[in-house]
Amino acid sequence: MDKERLRKQIEFIVEVDKLKQIYRQTLLMDGSRNENDAEHSWHLALMAMVLYEYAPTADLDITKVLKMLLIHDLVEIYAGDTFCYDEKGNLDKADRELRAAERLFSILPSDQGEELRGLWDEFEERKTPEALFAASLDRIQPLLCNYHTGGHTWVKYGIKSDKVVERTLLVKEGTPELWDFVNQIVEESIKMGILERSPDK
Repeated sequence: MDKERLRKQIEFIVEVDKLKQIYRQTLLMDGSRNENDAEHSWHLALMAMVLYEYAPTADLDITKVLKMLLIHDLVEIYAGDTFCYDEKGNLDKADRELRAAERLFSILPSDQGEELRGLWDEFEERKTPEALFAASLDRIQPLLCNYHTGGHTWVKYGIKSDKVVERTLLVKEGTPELWDFVNQIVEESIKMGILERSPDK
């Protein structure tokens, strides 16, 4: 056994436990409290397993998708969660998360660190079918959370329907079969009065 390798792996495992302490703006679907990043990532991984049949291509590497979803928010341990509708916070988000990725994945043995960093980069670039599918689910999950909590985040921050559509537009490319479902949720939310229609719509 390579004791130094194991030491680094255990150090990483202990460090990523901190993801459970990073809370998001979205509530759990029962509305009881804010969800944390670890719960969000777990939920997305399950979504990928259940919704795999809607992937944009039949030969999608589901294992890669699951890995991406489980690690995509790890950088928020150092960079913090940036609310997707926070224009000011998003200005330096990429830089903060890049520095966080360099710091976090360097904890691991180099081969594993490079693998996970590569998966994180692929997710962020959103160019492969796996990354697009994973990122699409990352857009759908908070949409469902808001729909099932009376539009909690939308109402709290005065988010209008055009911003929600703009945020979820990636679904149209990443998993086209679910795009109609996304539009249906948006329209139903407007009718329910939990999402305000944009004035020009």
